[in-house]
Amino acid sequence: MTNTAKPHLLVVEDETKVALFIKKGLETQSLTVTVAADGREGKRLISSERFDLVILDVNLPFVSGLELAEYIRTKNAQMPILMLTALDSTTDKLMGFEAGADDYLAKPFDFLELVARVRALLRRSAPPEESQPILRLADLELDRQQKVARRAGRTIDLTAREFALLDYLLRNQGRVVSRVDIAEQVWDVGFDTGTNVIDVYVNYLRNKIDKGEPVKLIHTVVGFGYVLKEK
Repeated sequence: MTNTAKPHLLVVEDETKVALFIKKGLETQSLTVTVAADGREGKRLISSERFDLVILDVNLPFVSGLELAEYIRTKNAQMPILMLTALDSTTDKLMGFEAGADDYLAKPFDFLELVARVRALLRRSAPPEESQPILRLADLELDRQQKVARRAGRTIDLTAREFALLDYLLRNQGRVVSRVDIAEQVWDVGFDTGTNVIDVYVNYLRNKIDKGEPVKLIHTVVGFGYVLKEK
């Protein structure tokens, strides 16, 4: 945080008008904003300053937004990253999430939606409630403070997005959650019927949690969604 206690955001955007629009708008929301005009400058700022959230374009000079997201993840596994780009296909989104993005907003965008996404990411990055530091189901456990998942004693390597998805499923274990529920609670976006990103990530998680295990915990409920439970 900055010395004013306002969340400090970094916006990496090479279109000057767009960058200034975002900066001025977010500063009216009691947020402090620093702008970098290219990926190289963004990388330098990330290395030298502390930020609470980063907004990245994908097509940036010198260092792309995808490369920059991967670099951020080597420095800070939990800092929220919002991709803001004109590239909005399912493949583009998956590449962004795989690089480390927590959310993905396509240009042109509605400013109020941008603010809502930023607020949601900042809330999600807050420390977990002390009342439930560890979530469990059968031999699966999720340590929300140490950011570690284990099953039958083995450590499971999860991306930040997979961790958030597993956290949501564990908090709702035994209840069928729809793709709309997951989109709103884990991605903080309205459900897009034209994308299969959620299904892809559930499969990523299933391969890491259930593959090779005699008891499966992630189940598909055809026509409704998914449920985490021990059969």
